[in-house]
Amino acid sequence: MRLAEVFQRAVGGDASVRFSAYDGSKAGPADADVGIEVRTPEALSYLASAPGELGLARAYVTGHLEIIGDVYGALTHLSEMSLREVPWGERLELLATLGRTRLATRVEVPPQERRLRGLRHSKARDREAIAHHYDVSNTFYEWILGPSMAYTCAVYPTAESTLEQAQFAKHDLVARKLGLKPGMRLLDVGCGWGGMVMHAAREYGVKALGVTLSRNQAEWAQKAIVEAGLSELAEVRYLDYRDVREDGFDAVSSIGLTEHIGKAKLPAYFRALYRKVRPGGRMLNHCITRPDNRHPARTGGFIDRYVFPDGELVGPGHIVSLMHDTGFEVRHEENLREHYAMTLAAWCANLDKHWDEAVSEVGLGRARVWRLYLAASRLGFERNNIQLHQVLGVKLDGTTSGMPLRPEWLS
Repeated sequence: MRLAEVFQRAVGGDASVRFSAYDGSKAGPADADVGIEVRTPEALSYLASAPGELGLARAYVTGHLEIIGDVYGALTHLSEMSLREVPWGERLELLATLGRTRLATRVEVPPQERRLRGLRHSKARDREAIAHHYDVSNTFYEWILGPSMAYTCAVYPTAESTLEQAQFAKHDLVARKLGLKPGMRLLDVGCGWGGMVMHAAREYGVKALGVTLSRNQAEWAQKAIVEAGLSELAEVRYLDYRDVREDGFDAVSSIGLTEHIGKAKLPAYFRALYRKVRPGGRMLNHCITRPDNRHPARTGGFIDRYVFPDGELVGPGHIVSLMHDTGFEVRHEENLREHYAMTLAAWCANLDKHWDEAVSEVGLGRARVWRLYLAASRLGFERNNIQLHQVLGVKLDGTTSGMPLRPEWLS
């Protein structure tokens, strides 16, 4: 069996994908819209040494494997199993093929891959993990995220809404769930580039404090706050949420931070947020989750090594239980899974639009990491491998919640 056929069997591509290899072999329909090109023996070596998504990612990031056509389109035609683990039969066949090609050199792990050292989820290691992902280039993020600079799931009012409209709607949904009103104080932990902080200040007259472990984000956000004339109400600090000294906030929002906390640290995380909010105040947790509670928390594989080191996902039930056990009374919960797939589709389009600039800014390897990561994440939400949940809780004032009889944000 020739290389293209071996690779086709290993990754499980369907009849809509064409395969070609450096030995001139081909498999699949010649007129397929998307194709997988095995450019060098190293591509097979990557897959054999780290089978599944990690091996495929290493081969793609280094350019030894190329995806012809749309990356998302190609991934949709590969079997779900191949994106996780190549079966042993196909793996042995790959190894036999490698032997026939007399590949003697051991492939190197790509420089974009990251393994952290030190105590997991210590403050120092968390700073390193956040810096790896976020302190890349604010310009690079501007091209992908657009003017809102919101790097979390948008909420699409309609299927025709633009990304900017959907990100505004997301921030406004959070604000309305928290019951923000002029004169209130908001703490936004893991605030990113300050989108929620500025929205609360600009649209609701709220005095908002955001904290982030990314120095690049904090610097960009503070500049944007000054340019928007919001300095009297809004502030973003380069600070760990555990080091915020103020308390008595009327509301706390956590939008996309929980994924970085670690399952073992989640009880302490929710206790810290509980202490920050006044009696009668609300807390909203917005985070990516697994679809259930039956699997281990760690993401592992490509995402863990290249995108979010130390990221851990838990099921939505675990989040709800922890908030309850901490003392919050959970009042509302919803899954925005489809909205995140749409958000990622928009980010993919933005990256493609600015591809040449992105490569020039951060290098081809990192740009390829992002192209693969965004497309794979979109597919994950569409296939219900991951979800996005918003959970709203209130810190009771005695037995009084202060909540409306029916959710006002649904009107």
